[in-house]
Amino acid sequence: MSVQRRLLLYLLLGAPVVWAIALLISADRARDEVNELFDTELIRLARQVQVTLSDLAGPTASAPGLGLSPPASGGEADLRDMAVAVWNAEGRLVLNDREGAQLPRDPQAAGFVDMKIGGEPWRVYYLQSPRAEWLVAAGQSVHERDELVWNLVFSQLLPWLLVLPVLLLAMTWAVRRSLAPVRALELELRSRAADALQPVPVDRAPLELRPLLAAMNGLFARIDATLARERRFTADAAHELRTPLAVLRAQWDVLCSATDAAERQRAEARLKAGLDRMDRLVTQMLAMSRLDATDRLPATAAVNWHALVEQAISDVLPLAERRRIELGCDWPGGGAPAFPLHGDGELLAVLLRNLLDNAVRYAPEGSTVTLRFDGGGLAIENDGPPLPAETLARLGERFHRFAGQSESGSGLGVSIAQRVAALHGLTLRYRARPDGSGVVVELRAT
Repeated sequence: MSVQRRLLLYLLLGAPVVWAIALLISADRARDEVNELFDTELIRLARQVQVTLSDLAGPTASAPGLGLSPPASGGEADLRDMAVAVWNAEGRLVLNDREGAQLPRDPQAAGFVDMKIGGEPWRVYYLQSPRAEWLVAAGQSVHERDELVWNLVFSQLLPWLLVLPVLLLAMTWAVRRSLAPVRALELELRSRAADALQPVPVDRAPLELRPLLAAMNGLFARIDATLARERRFTADAAHELRTPLAVLRAQWDVLCSATDAAERQRAEARLKAGLDRMDRLVTQMLAMSRLDATDRLPATAAVNWHALVEQAISDVLPLAERRRIELGCDWPGGGAPAFPLHGDGELLAVLLRNLLDNAVRYAPEGSTVTLRFDGGGLAIENDGPPLPAETLARLGERFHRFAGQSESGSGLGVSIAQRVAALHGLTLRYRARPDGSGVVVELRAT
């Protein structure tokens, strides 16, 4: 069921129920007012009768039928619903109207008494004279009061019944009008192309829809960023893989056409180096694509730096042995913790491996690469020449490699390290040693 139908159903069912409750409350209030009015009249009638009897001079005639006579026409129902009776001190009925003979005498009664007379409910007011020579009773049928209450209520009921359909139509129109922005949003989104990810305007939307539209715009932005990353990855892959594939094909042709063992051996070595470069490039591109698709770490845990360092050194050890680079690691002394951090161990292993690989790859042959830990971060340094300012400014550009380098690479190592550092709230910075020599890369908490 749609929101509009559900809302209309609730309103169309709720409005009559609320209206009926209000009607009952109005009837109850009207009954209280009518009872107060007629109770006051009964008290006034009883007091007037008592005052009249007190002012009578001489013996009072006692005739059971003495009292008011009904008029020639009209008022018969009112007279039947009212009753007055007077008893003297001996308990003899000395005055009553036509209905008053039905009222029971109760010498102990005082004030209002609810009773049944002839099977119908009555409300009777008893008034004793100061010297107990008279007992006056004035009563009224409750039916008369109920009739007046319901006459008052039903006099208001007809206009309400006539207005109720108009009210329901007005609510239906109001609901449809209020949900018009939702239908307009539906039509706009339905008419969009698959790649139309521009934000939905929020300024003119109702306040209730603005959080939803803001969430939708955020989703559109994330989808657009994901598609942009995929397009960039596809373009980068097409661009970067074209040259290695062409080189591999050429090297394969050379290998196939080699005539002697020495030439074949050289061709095989070049082909193996090309395959290694291709493997490294694809691995780095896949790692970069994975990191680009990650906005936040899915889970974190306390980092075991000893295990990560052992793994990273083991990964770069073949390259270090080939280039005769000595690897070293300095841990904090005195049992101090080595850079306490919560993060993703796999991503940090990728970061550490890339930093060590770059340090070993671009260090002078036969030199030393040292990894140092302290409580606030880690640093990796080698004995390579200090990086010029223009080189530092372009560090981290994807697929960018500086001229004059003999070692193969993909130009993604620093970019991957920077991305992993950013996901962990860390800062990656390159600098020279204090004496101006070597290259130091530091990983510090932001």
